[in-house]
Amino acid sequence: MSEGPTKKRRVNLWRPKSDPTKKPAAALAQKAAQKAAQKDVEAGEREAKELADVLPKSWAEMRSFVDDLREKAEKKDADSLKGLFRDVAEAAAERLKGWVDADRALMLAMSATIEAAASRYALDPGQQWAPGEPLRVLLAGYSGTRNTGADVRVEEMIRQFRHLFGDEDVELSIYTIDPELTRGYFRTVRQIHLPKVFPKTLYDTIHEQHAVIACEGSMFKSKFANALSTMMVGAIGLAAVEGKLAVGYGGEAGTMDAPLAKLVRRYCQDALIIARNENSKGILADLGVASRSGTDTAWPFEPAPPEVGRSILVDAGWDGETPVLALCPINPFWWPVRPNVSRAIVHSFSDLYAESHYGSVYFHAEGTEVDDRQDAYLEAIANATVRFMEKHDVFPVLYGSEQLDRLADEALNEKLVAKLGERAPTRPDGTKGFPVIVSDEHDMYAMVSAMRQATYMVSSRYHAIVMTMAGGVVSAGITMDERIRNLMKDRGTPELALEVDDPELEEHLYATLEGMVERAESIREGIDACVYANLERMGQMGQILVDYVRQAHPEFPFRPELGEQGDPWDHLPPLPPNVQALVERVRARQANAGSTDASAGSSSEPPTGEARP
Repeated sequence: MSEGPTKKRRVNLWRPKSDPTKKPAAALAQKAAQKAAQKDVEAGEREAKELADVLPKSWAEMRSFVDDLREKAEKKDADSLKGLFRDVAEAAAERLKGWVDADRALMLAMSATIEAAASRYALDPGQQWAPGEPLRVLLAGYSGTRNTGADVRVEEMIRQFRHLFGDEDVELSIYTIDPELTRGYFRTVRQIHLPKVFPKTLYDTIHEQHAVIACEGSMFKSKFANALSTMMVGAIGLAAVEGKLAVGYGGEAGTMDAPLAKLVRRYCQDALIIARNENSKGILADLGVASRSGTDTAWPFEPAPPEVGRSILVDAGWDGETPVLALCPINPFWWPVRPNVSRAIVHSFSDLYAESHYGSVYFHAEGTEVDDRQDAYLEAIANATVRFMEKHDVFPVLYGSEQLDRLADEALNEKLVAKLGERAPTRPDGTKGFPVIVSDEHDMYAMVSAMRQATYMVSSRYHAIVMTMAGGVVSAGITMDERIRNLMKDRGTPELALEVDDPELEEHLYATLEGMVERAESIREGIDACVYANLERMGQMGQILVDYVRQAHPEFPFRPELGEQGDPWDHLPPLPPNVQALVERVRARQANAGSTDASAGSSSEPPTGEARP
């Protein structure tokens, strides 16, 4: 991995806070898995026994081993100590190899929890909606990590749901991984802390709800973390088996590992799934899961006023006039995160794996190949950017819309400084470089306001593009998966989606940047049309949701004009002024195009009484 920021700046998510000898995650998974015997019979019992035999013993042995070596370890220097820890990790990994799969254990635990809820439902149905009381709706997503895109799409769902259901007739709750990072977000919504080991929390909290809406964008895919999709499926499945409203709202389906695909097939059959695009619908159909067409929900977001974003950039070194080129790099090569129990053991008492640790027992991919691929990706972006700066007066700003992006931002900034030498600007703090604006320092309102100060954007973050389109930012993507490809295809500019592993990325990116300047106005028109179409689709999602709830609860007091018989635009929350202006621009263009077509058509009509050829 390339050299990142100092340890003080690095953000580490989902770090275990308790002593692993007291509460090993796998032991909790094993306990839940034992309850699956009624469904998973021989396979479930065998895996539960193996987990019981191996994991607790391994944790205890590891702690004992470390205690025995404490005095010797204190006398060793740092390098020797790291070597010792590596030997320990390798020995533990060899012993546990073939026995421990934390992803599979979590999926078994989630499956067992859903089956237990189905059994409980026969005796205790939990909360059931009755006319005259608010509908209790729980949102299950990826909030609480300062992932700006995830938070913005949920914020707009909440505004839409409040508009459709009415504040007096709905009680909204949401899971958050870190309540401190969502403080001040999601007005009127009760926030519920979601622990790292979540099946029991889902089991308890969903029982007290009337409806569950899964709201993560990467809803059904193994690209990032199976644990995240397991949580989405678990929330939907728990609601479905208890006869509650179960919805997947605007999510994406992609490539899934076989166990995850099996989980989706088994527990999402009875839910309403509204997919983000047609490709996702096809993937779900292959699993026997029906879905409806939808979109993302971040389109109508209103950030902080433009002066807030402008002030952030000026304070970081922008002159306030030079056109901003927004660069949004990530580390596309360290995904997906994978469980590694032996590493988690070592990491619990050392920082040996701090750089790759994602959370709990999960670690990013690392090694020479990952480092080399990341370096080549950043090198290509830096080279293309410097070449572009030689011909155009632009000022790069590096944005990280998730905390994890700071490492890539800082590494790219270092490359730009090295290539520009004395031409690199001096920041207000006296260091050389360009502004680095990351969500670990700015909330979603400020982040999007700052992003919309850009004239051009090159992003590997899907939502960085989506959130700036209504602001007229001319954008292209460098993608690691299907999301940006689908978006650019939807915009009518598939050539603006480049690939992170393209061996000719520098040349292709430079040509793309030049094309963005030459075609800026036509690209903006295409962006306007795309935003308009997706706002309409989001309204259609609202129509589908209303009819789904109405079918289950005919007495719920929806306004009579709502539902699929109505106008999709009536199912959107109030639009901010710039989005409303965009809608009016597109409608005016459509009206002008219609008038032109009508004129052309009438001019081709033969005079009355004249025979047609």
